[in-house]
Amino acid sequence: MSMVRTTWLVIIAVDLERDLLKEIDEFKRRARAESQVQHSYCVAGDCDFTLIVIAKDMKDYEAFTHRFFFNASNVRRFRSSIVVAREKVTSYVPL
Repeated sequence: MSMVRTTWLVIIAVDLERDLLKEIDEFKRRARAESQVQHSYCVAGDCDFTLIVIAKDMKDYEAFTHRFFFNASNVRRFRSSIVVAREKVTSYVPL
């Protein structure tokens, strides 16, 4: 039995052009409004945001990047990692 991938999961590190509150808020708003963005995290460290994005295929992902990143004036760069296998996925919080 062969497994057919139905969606692509992509982890994206995003660097913004400026650290202005207005620009950060605008990026957060766009991420919340974008249906392909499943998770959006404002992070400290190597990048400004980490996004978890779904796409039907690579053509769909390319269309997303053009719409979401290349058309945004405040995105300096983004780096994508395609998930090859989901090793553990849970929402359990041990307390």
